Amino acid sequence: MAGGRVKQDFNRDQWAIVLGGSSGFGLATAHKLAEHGMSLCVVHRDRRGAMARIEPEFEKIRGAGVPLITFNTNALDPGKRDEILTELKGAMGADGRVRVLLHSIAFGNLKLIAPEKPTPSSTPDDLADRLGVSAERLKAAANELFEAGADGLHTLAERPNYPNRSYIDDEDLERTIYSMGTSVLGWAQTLLERGLFAEDARIFGLTSEGNEVAWKGYAAVAAAKVALESIVRSMAVEFAPYGIRSNVIQAGVTDTAALQAIPGSAQLKAQARQRNPFGRLTTPADVANVIYLLSTAEAAWINGEVIRVDGGEHISGVLR
Repeated sequence: MAGGRVKQDFNRDQWAIVLGGSSGFGLATAHKLAEHGMSLCVVHRDRRGAMARIEPEFEKIRGAGVPLITFNTNALDPGKRDEILTELKGAMGADGRVRVLLHSIAFGNLKLIAPEKPTPSSTPDDLADRLGVSAERLKAAANELFEAGADGLHTLAERPNYPNRSYIDDEDLERTIYSMGTSVLGWAQTLLERGLFAEDARIFGLTSEGNEVAWKGYAAVAAAKVALESIVRSMAVEFAPYGIRSNVIQAGVTDTAALQAIPGSAQLKAQARQRNPFGRLTTPADVANVIYLLSTAEAAWINGEVIRVDGGEHISGVLR
């Protein structure tokens, strides 16, 4: 920075399309790219009541001095996609091109695949007996301290409450895999067909450790993330002749609205903080910073990768 101003790596003719850009990773990335001079097209799908929170964020982006157009519509609808890109082409002008396409859509099913069969544990009762207190009192204290941030008590705290009436079916899987996985391809293909990509463009998808580790209630999303990684690898090969780099970001456990919707998210966060070498969760800003770096000219030789942004959480076998 010089004189308090952020270095402008991009110009107004370089645009980013952020799918799912009203919160979490998408919004953080929109802020970061705008801060460095990139113009923004944000697609999101929110109810009217949520706009009181969202509009001030969009105003902050405009405050960075870059063009911003937003669409509160269904990014998964091919017809809506065509309408958005037609309007975007007009907004970009003759010289504008899409430098970044970020797929940050979080619309998936979080059902179990079978009824949960809890494994009985005598540990709380045995500990209560050893301490000379009632098991109810011990569990109440563990819950209170866990909610206050005592992550080490996650095994004594109240177990996550999983839905026990409806389970994943074929339709749930199909919808989730398309929404959070393969729908990135349709956007990329349409941008390419219309000649809207820049000569050196970047496509980003978002995945998580759930691509390898089974979390209860995450099966459909996990399948979507694996599909996303596979399709992005193919894009990395087949789009490369057009100057397009395609990569996937694997974020560590991050306290977003999408995570909070996962049953047992409090336990996931506690375990992540204990395992992470830095003792904290990943933030949307951590991910946005890396997407910004990978969008610069210096990162042009990174293609077809799954890049972990988690402070070492994935490789740590040590609990703090």
